[in-house]
Amino acid sequence: MAPSTDVIRHPYGLPMGTVRGFISLLICSFFWIFLLLPDNADPTKQTAPLGHFFLLTMVFLAFASHPIPSDPAHTEFLPWLMRVLFVGGSLAVVGYTLYSDSHRLSTRLTPNPEDIRQWPVLLATLSGGFAVGLLLRKILGRDTDMFQTIRAWAGVIGILLLIAETVFQFVIRPSLTGPLSMEAMKIWEGILVSFVAAYFGTRA
Repeated sequence: MAPSTDVIRHPYGLPMGTVRGFISLLICSFFWIFLLLPDNADPTKQTAPLGHFFLLTMVFLAFASHPIPSDPAHTEFLPWLMRVLFVGGSLAVVGYTLYSDSHRLSTRLTPNPEDIRQWPVLLATLSGGFAVGLLLRKILGRDTDMFQTIRAWAGVIGILLLIAETVFQFVIRPSLTGPLSMEAMKIWEGILVSFVAAYFGTRA
């Protein structure tokens, strides 16, 4: 199938950067909620999962590599709004946490030492997912229907996984009485990181 070079299409017909910005907001909002939650008696639940720190690097790389256009005529409202929410929300939450309990900020943004052993696997899933997305774009072509369908589905799956992770960590997990399977959690975290990284790879 020959690529279409006349029209540049973006996922779901939204302005360029909107889906990536929404995924970035979901990644950051996890940390916002985490920082704003009251202290828990269980110290293992007071540190964010290591995989989310890897996802956060994707957010910073995406924003650094896709600056806002200097020409106001070519600046879309939705991507601009996503950046305002990302920066403003992060500054507001960090500022409030520093004001109310500065110790909480350093404690909750320091990964659990037991999770540090996972970093080679998480780095591999992050790099592998990103590489797959980038490779598909190179092989299939940025503007082919097949690639754009894959990219759109990768975005949908990434968003759904991030929402499911947030609901599980902050709604379901606190109500569980039995211990979690650490192996199952590692697999879940790897799937989450790989799919989100794959979408960022398709947009690189």
